[in-house]
Amino acid sequence: MVRFSKHTVESVELGRRMPDKDFVERAEAALGETGALRRAAKHLSRQPGIAAWFRQWARLERVAVSLCTYECRLVPGLLQTEAYVRALCDNDIPPLTDEAFEATVAARMERQRLLYERPNTTFDFVIEEVVLMRRLGGRDITRSLLEYILEIGALRNTTIQIMPANSEQHACLAGPLQLLETSNGRWLAYSEGQENGRLISDPKEVSKLQMRYARLRSQALSPKDSVGLLEQMRGAL
Repeated sequence: MVRFSKHTVESVELGRRMPDKDFVERAEAALGETGALRRAAKHLSRQPGIAAWFRQWARLERVAVSLCTYECRLVPGLLQTEAYVRALCDNDIPPLTDEAFEATVAARMERQRLLYERPNTTFDFVIEEVVLMRRLGGRDITRSLLEYILEIGALRNTTIQIMPANSEQHACLAGPLQLLETSNGRWLAYSEGQENGRLISDPKEVSKLQMRYARLRSQALSPKDSVGLLEQMRGAL
C-alpha cells in the first residue's frame, strides 16, 4: 500500500503556502503516480469560480473513493441547484461582479458532475433541517431544491440524512466538516469558515472528526426517514 510520506503530509497541511504545481506533484506522488490528480488540477485551473482556499480540496475530491459532508449553514455545494447558487450569489457581501457571479455559478455546476462521473465513489451527506427551512430565494427555488436533493439521494452511491431541528443530541456543534478517503486508504478532512478553509491531514485530528461524523450519522434521521421529511417539506410549499 502506498502511504503519504511525512514530507507530503506536511505539504498538504501547508498547501496554501505552496505553489499549486508543487502541491499537485507532491500529492500525486503520495497517491501512487496515477496521473489522476494532475488531470484534475488541469481541469480545475479552467474554473475561476472556485475560492482559493478550496481548490486543493476540490482537486482531492476528484480522486476520492469516499466523500462525507456535514453542513449546518447552507445546502452542500454538490446538492445545490443553479437557482439556489444564484440566490447565494445574490446574497454575497460585498456584491460580486457579473463576471465573478457567472464564474461561481459555472464552477458549482461543473463540480456536481462528480456525482455522475464517479459512480464507484460513495457520497454521504448530513444536512441540518434548519438549512432547508430557510427557503433561500423563495418558495419555488426551495421546492426545486428539495426535488433535486431527493433525485440525488436516489442514486446508488449517495446517502442523504437530515439532522432534525428538535434533536436533543448533536456531535458536530463545532461546525461543518468534510471527510475524504483516497484510493490508498488515507483519510483527510476539511473545515471551512468565513473567507478561509483548512485542509487537515494530521491523523489524530482527522480521527477525532471521523468519530464525530460517525456519531452524528447515528443521531440524524435514517436515509428512509430523511426522504420522508424532505417529501413532507416539499409538499408544504
